[in-house]
Amino acid sequence: MTDDNNDDWKPQTALVHGGALRSHFGETSEALYLTQGFLYDSAEAAEARFKGEEPGFIYSRYANPTVDMFEKRMCMLEGAEDARATASGMAAVSAALLCSLKAGDHVVAARALFGSCRWVVETLMPRYGIETTLVDGASLEAWESAVRTNTKLFFLESPTNPTLEVCDIAAIAQLADSIGARLVVDNVFATPLLQKPLELGAHVVVYSATKHIDGQGRCLGGVVLSDKDWIDEHLHDYFRHTGPSLSPFNAWTLLKGLETLPLRVRQQMESASRVADYLAEHPKVPRVIYPGRSDHPQAGIVARQMKGGSTLVCFDVEGGKQAAYAVENALKIIGISNNLGDAKSLITHPATTTHKNLSDEARAEAGIKPGTLRLSLGLEDTDDLLADLDRALSRV
Repeated sequence: MTDDNNDDWKPQTALVHGGALRSHFGETSEALYLTQGFLYDSAEAAEARFKGEEPGFIYSRYANPTVDMFEKRMCMLEGAEDARATASGMAAVSAALLCSLKAGDHVVAARALFGSCRWVVETLMPRYGIETTLVDGASLEAWESAVRTNTKLFFLESPTNPTLEVCDIAAIAQLADSIGARLVVDNVFATPLLQKPLELGAHVVVYSATKHIDGQGRCLGGVVLSDKDWIDEHLHDYFRHTGPSLSPFNAWTLLKGLETLPLRVRQQMESASRVADYLAEHPKVPRVIYPGRSDHPQAGIVARQMKGGSTLVCFDVEGGKQAAYAVENALKIIGISNNLGDAKSLITHPATTTHKNLSDEARAEAGIKPGTLRLSLGLEDTDDLLADLDRALSRV
């Protein structure tokens, strides 16, 4: 039986009860359906199900009851009509970008992207005859100037990885609508609790569920959310035939992560805000970027489209790469890792990790300096984290 979903539920309630599909045993925790395929009552029933004339599951590469629960819960949280869960965040990004494009189409993307996202836009798409243009995502004029008659899709992250630049999603979505293009937004750094791109006019939202949604370092996952017509027309067959499916076990793990997402994000954001304020006053830190501060380059846009800052802080250390390494190596609580959104606080040096494959010029354009560090705040006591940073910065 399926629980009745209530559109009036607050996020905290939806993330505990939304999309539940219970068996006749009436289990309290979501059931984990570790199965590849499904049986049919008759040959006629199998035919009807493959034709779409009868509801039900066919094969776990297409859909699975546990994965379906995760997708439905994400739809409730995001305010989306439909979703497809994928094996990783990059599987979600690739599917969302490629499923509707063909040779001869043109894509405009913000320049400040995660390294793998830039590879898809700059390297993979042109191999298949898809033209691409990278622009300053914070400049609406840059988006307007890049538009061509064959522009079909816009793509951006906001806030960006790692410099937390914020794009005006509503304005860029309006531009996309005016030319008949689709806007795809990677919303990982904001989480669906702090920003809802679909409400701002975006057409497709993608997540690496590996990050805050799991948020405890356990598994990979991703999800693409949009209106049902777009998913049926573009994503459904791409997803079904290329097979980037999320495993049922990972879907079950992500469902458990969603139950505590509001609690974790609230604590992480509070720590991030305090850490950003501390770093902004530190004499060895010449630059701090945090969307919750009034000195953020796009503070006005942040106030309009976000419900809070972020769980991450970007900052520079005087002394370049050697100084950044000295800080990382001196930390005792905060771990060195390229992951983010975890219960454990994590720090990385983007120039040599997540954005290593970019040219020096491309990193400079994205605001990534030799001394830039990206800090993802976890669930530790904030005073302990501040003490850890203070001790590490004293080594520089």
